[in-house]
Parts: sequence; structure tokens; C-alpha cells
Amino acid sequence: MNVTEVSSIALQTFLTMLVVMDPIGLAPIFIGLAGNRPSFERRKVALKAALVAGGIILVFGLVGRALLEHLGISLSAFRVAGGILLFLIALDMVFARPSGSKETPEEEQEAHERQDISVFPLAIPLIAGPGTLASIMIQANTAHGSPLLLTVVFLVTGFVLLLCYLALRLSGQIARVIGVTGVHVVTRVLGVLLGALAVQYVADGVLELFRGGMRTG
Repeated sequence: MNVTEVSSIALQTFLTMLVVMDPIGLAPIFIGLAGNRPSFERRKVALKAALVAGGIILVFGLVGRALLEHLGISLSAFRVAGGILLFLIALDMVFARPSGSKETPEEEQEAHERQDISVFPLAIPLIAGPGTLASIMIQANTAHGSPLLLTVVFLVTGFVLLLCYLALRLSGQIARVIGVTGVHVVTRVLGVLLGALAVQYVADGVLELFRGGMRTG
């Protein structure tokens, strides 16, 4: 093992995880989901989302493929499930349905009853979605059992996750700049985009399942 091999897998992991986790794309989505919450709560949600996503990514990187195979679940089926969950959130955003993002001072006292968006949909499927989990499993396999290369994969992935957390934290500043009306516009536009992304997830998953069935048929 040499420096070139380590650098190669580090760069490959960084580019792959940066694309699938998309820190920049998370900021406006977070504005739509939690833009009207107080800043202290947004910080807590951002931190919890990053930690939960990191835990999920770590677990899948270590035992994900073996776990799915043991349960008889394909990555294609996992992609379909993630797409369905994402589509439900998109519907709430487009039609401005109550999702816990709007809040009055009185409602702060009832925060324990509010929907927790840190785990769903932020941690999964937006950060640790099907693409991310599939990618970390592939990158972990690229390490070929080497503890050093596997450590590099997880460290680089952790750095990208840190970028995601920073993007969520800075989203509050973006919300102040564009205002309430801007948040509403962004919410609906992103709802449409999220709906399209969800449909693409489902379509890709169904196509992969169909192809798999044709090969085994």
C-alpha cells in the first residue's frame, strides 16, 4: 500500500459522497422544513440530523451489505422505499400542509409534541439516503479489508458530513436574507423538485428490480 493508493481512495470517496450527500442542496431544503423555527432549535435539529446520519452511514459502511443480504432486501427495494418517504415530504411542502415548521411563541411550550424532522426526513433519506448508503457500502468494499483504507473512507465521509452540518447551520442566515415570502416560495419550488427526485428514486429502484427479475426468470 502506498500514498498514491490512499490518496486515490480518499479523492474517490470525497467526490462520490459530496455528490450523493449534496451539502449545498441541503440548505434550501432545511429552510423549507425548519425555516420558521427558532435559531436554537434549528441548531439542535442540524446537530442531531448530522449525528444520526453519521451513525447510519457508519453502520451501513461496516455491515450494511451483509445486513441487507441477510434480510433478503435488495438495494433496489431500499431505493424505492426511500423514494416513497421523500415523496410524502414533498407533498407536505408543495401544499403547505402542517409539518411542524411553523411556530408561534405559545407553541414553543409544546415543542415535545412537534414533529421531529432531524431523523426523518433530514438524517434519512435526505443525508443518509439510498444513494449515500449504497455509496458508502461500495467505498467500504473498495478498501478490500484494509483497516487503513477503511479508516480513510470513513474520515473523508465524516468530513463531507461536517460540510452538511455547516450547510444546515448557515441556512438560518439564508432564511433571514430571503424573508418569509422567500421561504414560502422556496418551500413550494423545492417540494416540486423533491417530488421529482422521489419519483426518480422509485423509478430507478423499480427498473433495477425488474431487471433483476428478468435475469433470474
